[in-house]
Amino acid sequence: MFVVDGLRNAAEMAYEVWWALVFGFAISAIVQAWVPRARIERALSGDGAAPVARATVLGAASSSCSYAAVAIAKSLFQKGASAASALAFQFASTNLVWELGLVIWILLGWRFTLAELAGGIVLILLIALLLRVFVSRRLEEHAREHARAADTGHVHHTAASELPLRQRLRSASAWSDVAHNFRGDWQMLWKEIGIGFLLAGFLALVPTRVFDAAFLHDAPAPLRLIENALLGPLIAVFSFVCSVGNIPLAAVLWSDGLSFGGVIAFIFADLIVLPIVAIYRKYYGGAFAARIVALMFVTMVASALAIDGLFSAAGLVPSVHLARSAVFQPVAVDYKLVLDLLALLVFGALVALTVRRGATDPVCGMTVDRTRGLTSVRDGVTYYFCGEGCRHSFESDAAAHDH
Repeated sequence: MFVVDGLRNAAEMAYEVWWALVFGFAISAIVQAWVPRARIERALSGDGAAPVARATVLGAASSSCSYAAVAIAKSLFQKGASAASALAFQFASTNLVWELGLVIWILLGWRFTLAELAGGIVLILLIALLLRVFVSRRLEEHAREHARAADTGHVHHTAASELPLRQRLRSASAWSDVAHNFRGDWQMLWKEIGIGFLLAGFLALVPTRVFDAAFLHDAPAPLRLIENALLGPLIAVFSFVCSVGNIPLAAVLWSDGLSFGGVIAFIFADLIVLPIVAIYRKYYGGAFAARIVALMFVTMVASALAIDGLFSAAGLVPSVHLARSAVFQPVAVDYKLVLDLLALLVFGALVALTVRRGATDPVCGMTVDRTRGLTSVRDGVTYYFCGEGCRHSFESDAAAHDH
């Protein structure tokens, strides 16, 4: 019965946000496919406040996939973007994106969405201001050289984007780019999203007294706020769930008594989960990785506390925590059912387009457009790749086997 109840909770939450995920990923895929990567790289090169501001805006219009965001940020950093701009892009593309805000609104309410957006801007400002406290210019340049020597990784394909918008809307090739970015995001994130729903579903079955023991309730308000803001990111780090996948878990934590600021800090922490920390170490080296993780942790906690204080002063912090029954709602014939069915049609149409025009990357398993993917020929067979990193890995393995 425990397993059945947990799975039912997970399914009900997935039903609640399915339409938001599909439409959010579709909008993100259009932006990724139709905004040239070279234009983004030029806009973010150099130091100063302007590149950081542009990085924030472009990141918010980008993919919500944490792993893709880390890879793109690394590519930008290689090509001359400052560490502050790369981190701003990386954070904005996973915490300020359309689909994340929509899912937060559905599961937690508009106040949390507003807090996530406002807190994200505060966090990026703090990262830019405190970067030199944690990272010297010498270490930053050393990390850049290390990044240039590292594999490119999974950077989503982007279209040539030279066609006028009206022609793009009628172009099968342009929509194929959208479809492959859409499917690529799902391929990168479906495990995190699925794990997030499952964790939330089963966590809702844990007795409330367990959370009462973990979260301070009777301590003075300042101590409680600090403890919860510190605890939120630590829970995120060890839950291994990132991006949109941690919002269902955030809803359960809120219903079980984690403070407003603690929940915001938890949501912010999707970029310091352990698998992504390992990627930082691979891309930038251990010293730089350790310092940017420490920087992000400090700024996440500080931003969450600042937003909690501002929202409390403005009377915007919800006075009552959600009941668990409000987090998990059964299927009903209402507007959500209609939106979910429309989302299913959109999902099916975009995936079908990738099947018709796509090929599977033999290294990472992503589907790429045969007319645009990078290629390599071996024994008369053409293989297709999502990026230079996968092609290089494939050709290196082939060369090793030939010897």
